Amino acid sequence: MDNVKEIIAKLKEVREEKGYSLSQIVEMVEANGDYISKSSVQRVFQDGSEDCSFKFDETIKPIANAILGVNTIEEDDLDTQALKILLQYKNHRIKELEQQLDKEKLKSIDKLEAERERSYRSIEFLKDQIQKKDERIDQLLNHVMDCPYRNCRKE
Repeated sequence: MDNVKEIIAKLKEVREEKGYSLSQIVEMVEANGDYISKSSVQRVFQDGSEDCSFKFDETIKPIANAILGVNTIEEDDLDTQALKILLQYKNHRIKELEQQLDKEKLKSIDKLEAERERSYRSIEFLKDQIQKKDERIDQLLNHVMDCPYRNCRKE
């Protein structure tokens, strides 16, 4: 399948064989991490599209990766298929680990926010305690200043 015409023919054959709709193909491409518009998919699968020119990397390649995958390529030898399967497994595992990492990041952010909230409450409590002590000191100072016996001791 060196030729774009052959790839398009194979894509049409597999689509008809498996009964994929255009929307399903768009979803399959997106599931592989690529993007393609539904209109581009329509142009690839319309009659006579083998003779049209397409940008291979932007149009044909994402569709071929999504539809043909590992198990439908017949010319590949077993080593190549095994490597592709390992690569798919590795990519799947990377996605799982990225999801796990995202969950752990969210947990750590939640813990950080909870700790920050506890710190703010503690700071506010301490500020309140300082304010109360300042008020008490002022009261005691006023009481001492207003004491009638204060002036008697000086004489």
